[in-house]
Amino acid sequence: MRATIAVISDLSTDMRVQKQALVLADLGFAVTLIGRFSGRSPSLFLPHVRIIRLRVLFRRGPAMYIIFNLSLLLHLLTGRTSLYVANDLDTLIPCYLASRFFRKPLVYDAHEYFTGQYGLAEKKRTYAIWKRAERLILPKVRHMITVSDSIAELYRKEYGVDPVVIRNVAPSTDVVIPRRRIEVGAADDDLLVVYQGSGINPGRGAMALVNAMSMLEKVRLIITGSGDMIEELRRVVNERGLNKDIIFLPRMRWEEMMGFTMCCDAGLSLDPDNCINQRFSLPNKLFDYIAAGIPAVVSPLPEVSAVVDKYGCGLVLSDVTPYAIAGILERLKDDSSLRSALKENALAARLELNWEKESVIEKEFFRNAIKAK
Repeated sequence: MRATIAVISDLSTDMRVQKQALVLADLGFAVTLIGRFSGRSPSLFLPHVRIIRLRVLFRRGPAMYIIFNLSLLLHLLTGRTSLYVANDLDTLIPCYLASRFFRKPLVYDAHEYFTGQYGLAEKKRTYAIWKRAERLILPKVRHMITVSDSIAELYRKEYGVDPVVIRNVAPSTDVVIPRRRIEVGAADDDLLVVYQGSGINPGRGAMALVNAMSMLEKVRLIITGSGDMIEELRRVVNERGLNKDIIFLPRMRWEEMMGFTMCCDAGLSLDPDNCINQRFSLPNKLFDYIAAGIPAVVSPLPEVSAVVDKYGCGLVLSDVTPYAIAGILERLKDDSSLRSALKENALAARLELNWEKESVIEKEFFRNAIKAK
């Protein structure tokens, strides 16, 4: 049996599709994982998985999506497979067409509520195109997974589909070697915090965090990842003389990133409630912090705060503002007993919230999808 997985993101940093590929390989599939070549992607090796990166001349905008989808469709139509897996709406059209043409099963993995993304509704023509594609195809999708209960319910109500929830929980960090605090200039008595982001873009709380840092002393921040906001954040950090307090690390493989995360005192997830997609999101970074055994400081979103409250593994902000962020980080810095208690709870939470357990659900889902065809 062969399985083809398609995603438009960077394969090297998209842990969800990597785990998906390994699950299908464990089920006996010869897996092909197709993504987009960005020009700066770290190398990637997954056992028993063939990796293809499609080259697209444009890096963003409508032309990038059009060319990538046409290239993907051509690739799918010139090869044969037993199962197609489309990750997000921006790969669903070619995967759906190929699955219908070859009469093979299709799985749709919605990493988010795609048409509810921040800023998309304001781009009326783009929004209309994606929404029309979603309305045409989603009611015909028989096998679907997504990332949170709330997003699953949105799709159920809108399209009559019944997604299975597979959360973005992290694998074990037993083989990850923690970095040393001194490598990022943090003293033993500093509060060292991390903000992870594969997409550090407008509307994700990053600027509020940088503004909060200008109010704090003995707090060090690592920002790791890439995105549209990075250059602006660097400019503000330089202007305010925060270079010693805020360290930027590039996008890197998950194991490398987790090495830095594990030496921190807390991790930050600061998405504000500025669109329906973020309101009901359950981001990777929350589970990465739990896997690292560190407390999470999170925005008051329902899915995220529910996890933190249930396991007592962090603190929930009242609002995503510089003052609220600065206040909660000051509290963590000054209260070592609180940090210790939250860390202990995070270590306990990762015994339940880990990929080794969550993958059992995904394997059963794929078995059922294969049987149903």
